[in-house]
This record gives sequence, C-alpha cells and structure tokens, in this order.
Amino acid sequence: MAEPGQGDGPWWRKAVIYEIYVRSFQDGNGDGVGDLAGVLSRVDYLAALGVDAVWLTPFYPSPMADFGYDVSDYRDVDPLFGTLADFDRLVAALGARGIRVIVDFVPNHTSDRHPWFVESRASRDSPRRDWYVWRDPAPDGGPPNNWRAQPDGPAWTFDAATGQYYLHSFLDRQPDLNWRNPAVRAAMFDALRFWLDRGVAGVRVDVLDRLLKDERFRDDPPNPDWREGDPDFMRLRTVHSADQPEILDLVADMRAVLAEYPGERVLIGEIYQPVETLVRFYGRALEAVHLPFNFNLMWLVWIPEGVRLLAERYEAGLPPGAWPSWVLGNHDQSRVASRFGERQARVAMLALLTLRGTPTIYQGDELGLADTPIPPGRERDPFARAGPAQGRDKVRTPMPWDGSRHAGFSAAEPWLPVGEANAARHALGQEAGPASFLSFTRAALALRRREKALALGDWRGISARDGVLVYERRLGGDVLLVALNMRGTPGRVRLDGPADMLLSTEGPAALRAAPADFELRPDEGVVLRPRAAGPG
Repeated sequence: MAEPGQGDGPWWRKAVIYEIYVRSFQDGNGDGVGDLAGVLSRVDYLAALGVDAVWLTPFYPSPMADFGYDVSDYRDVDPLFGTLADFDRLVAALGARGIRVIVDFVPNHTSDRHPWFVESRASRDSPRRDWYVWRDPAPDGGPPNNWRAQPDGPAWTFDAATGQYYLHSFLDRQPDLNWRNPAVRAAMFDALRFWLDRGVAGVRVDVLDRLLKDERFRDDPPNPDWREGDPDFMRLRTVHSADQPEILDLVADMRAVLAEYPGERVLIGEIYQPVETLVRFYGRALEAVHLPFNFNLMWLVWIPEGVRLLAERYEAGLPPGAWPSWVLGNHDQSRVASRFGERQARVAMLALLTLRGTPTIYQGDELGLADTPIPPGRERDPFARAGPAQGRDKVRTPMPWDGSRHAGFSAAEPWLPVGEANAARHALGQEAGPASFLSFTRAALALRRREKALALGDWRGISARDGVLVYERRLGGDVLLVALNMRGTPGRVRLDGPADMLLSTEGPAALRAAPADFELRPDEGVVLRPRAAGPG
C-alpha cells in the first residue's frame, strides 16, 4: 500500500508492465523479423489493452548469437531493428498515450565482437584486459574451476593466443564483464545514462545476480537436488559464480544513476531466486532494486494452498516499504496456457493482476497463446543444442494479429513459424468477442485501473480449500474479494454475506448474483465487492 503522506507512491507501484519481445511483435519493414517500426505501428493496441509501461527486449547492435543478448554496442540500434530515430519516435508515441518505455540493460556480458572484448583479447598487456574475467589454466591445463555455463558445458573458454581462459556464464560468444573494475562500472553507467537521456522510464537488468563472482574463484558445490534429465548447468549450486554479498553495493550505485533523473525511473532485476533470497535485493533502506522480478509463481504447483502460502511468505519477507512484483510468463519460459490450459490460464491472469504488487505480462499471454512446436530445421535458439527441452523458440514465435498470411505479423516468411493454433487466436478475431481472452484481459486491466484497492491495497488470504483460493484487497474502507477456482470442477465460495460480482473470467454474460454461499464454474475466477463488511 502507498506509504502515508506519499499519495499513490511512485508510478510503477500501480502500473502493469507488458514485455515486448521485439523480434516477434510486429515486422515493420517486411524482412520477417520484428522491429521498432513494427512496435510503433501497434501503439494503439497497447493503449487499448490498458498497460502502463512496455519493456523492450534488446534491440542494440549485435551479431545475434543470442538474439540481442550479446551486445556489441550499448549506445545504438541494430539496423535489423531500425534506427535511433525510430526509437525516439516510439518513445514519443507511447508517451502520448500514457505508456512509459523500459529498456533491457544487459550488463553481465557483451558480445565477443564488442570492441572492448576485441581489445581485451588482443594481448595480456591490453589496457582493457581486466575489463573481462581472465584466468590462468588449472595445473592440469584445464579450466580454472568447475563453474558451468548456460545452457551447458564449462563456463570457461581457452584463448590459445594469450594462454588464458575467459569466463562466460552463458554462450562462449558472451564473455562476462569484470564488474569489480571501476572502469567497467563507469563505462556501463554511462551507457545507462545514454538511454535515460532519451527518456526511458527505467531498465530491466538482465541476470542481475550474476554481475559479481567470488574473488577467489572457488568451485561451486554440487546441487543435491539435481536429477538425471535436469539441465547440465543445474548440476552445481551457484554459490561462488553468482549472487555475491557485494552485489547490493553495486546495485545501489546503479540505482543512484537512475536517481540522477526526474520522474521516478524504475530499476527492475531479473533474479531467479526463492522469495526468501529475492527480498534481499531490495537492499538496505530500499536503496537497491525497486522491483526484483518474482518468478516463483512459474514453478509453483498450481493449487490454492500453494499460491496462498507463497503470497504469505513473500509478504512476510518484504522489508518495510518494499513493493512486490509478480511474473507468470516471459520469453524464456513455457507459456501460461501450455502450463495450465486455456481456461485456467485466465484464472492465472486474474491472479497476476490482483495479487498485491506490480505485474508483468508477456506479449501474447493476453490472447491465451500456447507454446508452438518448432519443425525440424526451423530451430534458432542456441540453447536447443543442450536438448529440445532447453530450446526457447516455442515461446518466442510471432504475435498473431489477424487472419491473413503469416497472421499479419509480416509480409515475408517470419523468422520463426507463427503456428496454426496460435494463428487461430489472432487479436483481430478476439476483438469483437466479449468472452474472448483478450476482452477478459482488457476488462481485468480496466477494473484494476478503476479500483485502487486492486492496484494499491493490502492483501490478505482468506481461504484455500476445495480447489478455490479466496483473498481480500483492502484500501481504507474499500474492500474487494478475489475468488479463483483452480481446478476443472465446480467449487464453492463461502462469504460472510452477499456480494456484487464485478468481473468473471468467463466474460460479462457470466456475471450473476453472489450470495454468501455460491458456486464457481470449473476454471472460473471472479472479483467481488461485498455488500456488507468484508470477512474477518
């Protein structure tokens, strides 16, 4: 809830963020790849959806070994995605519609073709040698330690010309920067200022918890939870290769850069940690990350007791004044509709938009898109080399806009197939249907915007039984109830008294009287306003 005397608090507290995977949102120049001009052509869709900010995945110059997460220049736009002028026009057009822009900041690593690394690799005496992490071989000539890279293999690659290994937490074409070097920090903070000067409202920091590594380069210990068939990189616990205690000082410095600018610029961190560890990233006196992404709903067994317990643990662990964050899908993880089914995905969307905190929606989840099988020979993701389960292409397929060829995404063959099932769920076809997934999402976002209790109110779990989770959102004397049937059979809701039903995942035709004891349809979620005082 907003702090006393501060009104509603910073803009991002009541905001809904929408992730745009630029390559797959809309092709504006007919080459089969999404770009900034394509996003610009869809700003009215974003405004009609009702989101408050968009997060753009990397559009910087890159060899595209990891589709933009291998940056070769932090201060420009790759010609594949357009120009700086295109970016400026997009920021202006979204701003005119009340939508802010958040950019992806990729500070852990660069491309191996970045001029900094080319210079660093040239010689052990290079002025930029220490901008990256170089180590001598182990006594047996092998890697300096046992650290693993994602998706697989050692986190070290040997450079024969200089006789040392360089560190890469991900692909060998993504060498890790040495954030213990003050010159690196200064250069990266200047890159951050470049985009803040262009009017961005904040940054989402890629793999933030990996920026600092153990100074002694000790081996990571085995992961006792690893099982045969799990990804190779999960064999070890990243005790020394990530999440070092000093990271909070570094992130506080990063946040101080944002504080140089007016308008409450937001710092968001990609941090895959359980809530008990995640909350540490708010920092001392809330001086680090504004919104550490909370991904824990993604891994949860989807039952009422599990969601209630997670929310209670999260709320209990938050430092005073900290604000929660919730994420259910992104460009790396299986889509919500594939995990839960289309009907239950609506219930999950309602949970995302009504739990206390700032939600982030992944593009296409408002349409109920599912993972798309990728035909042999069409795979693009380098992570797929570690096995089909590691490939992320299935969640990065193009947005379907209409019933035309390639679903309106492009006039050319798209870089990834749209997929027949997702093409049938195109946005235009859902526009007119009052019970469509898109119409439901718009209605839920509109309700959240109208009802401050949903955006800023306190949260309290009420019950989790018989497949139904019920919780309360309260702001002052305003009380709303959310009831989520999380299974495919009818479920009962028992309240202290009758309530008015404001929203149903089934659409406006499903709105009905809600006595103190009533039944939810299978896979239905509703928002209610009690006619009398709320429970408890």
